[in-house]
Amino acid sequence: MPEPTPPTDANGTRRHRIEVRLSRLRQLFNSLDPSPFHEKDLDRDAEAYIFESADEHPLDEAIELIVHLPADQLTLPEFANLEAAIRNYFGYRAQETRRRMRFQLREGRSALAIGLAFLVLCMTLRQLALVLPGDALGRILQEGLLILGWVAMWRPLQIFLYDWWPIRHQARIYDKLALVPVVALPYDERPDNN
Repeated sequence: MPEPTPPTDANGTRRHRIEVRLSRLRQLFNSLDPSPFHEKDLDRDAEAYIFESADEHPLDEAIELIVHLPADQLTLPEFANLEAAIRNYFGYRAQETRRRMRFQLREGRSALAIGLAFLVLCMTLRQLALVLPGDALGRILQEGLLILGWVAMWRPLQIFLYDWWPIRHQARIYDKLALVPVVALPYDERPDNN
C-alpha cells in the first residue's frame, strides 16, 4: 500500500506529522525534574519516540508535532507553555549534542597527535631493525613495527572519518525539533488534511 502524501501548509511546503496521544499533559515530561514547566526535560520514551519519528523524514522537509489530550488538559496553566517547553528542551539537546561533537573532535586531534608520534617512533625503530643480524628475525620485527604504527592510527582515523557524522546528524534533527510547531488537540478532534 503506498504511503500517503504528507499534507502541505499554505505555502505548499510538505509537512510531516508526528502524533502523540496522552492521557495527561505531564506524561510528556520527566516527573522527577523539579524545573519550572517550560524548562522541564521530556520523558525519555517521549523524547525517543519524537526523535525517531523526526528521523524518519528528510531533514529538509517540515514536521509538526500533534499532541492529542483530553479536553480538560487543554485548560491547564501549563498548556500555554507547551510549545515553548518542547522547543526549549530540543534546543538544549541540540547544544548538548554539538558540545559532544566538539569534545569528540578534540579527542580526535589528541589521538591523532599521539598516533602520529607513535607511528614515527615505530618507523624509526623499523629502520634500526634493518641492522639486526638474521634476515628472518629482522624482517618479522620490521613488519611488526610497521603494523603496530598503523594500528595506533586506527582511533583518530575512526573519529575523523566515521564517528562524528552520526552526532552531527543528531544535532541537525534536534535543531529541527527545536523549531517544530506544536499543535494540541482534544481526543475527538483531528487536524484537517490539506
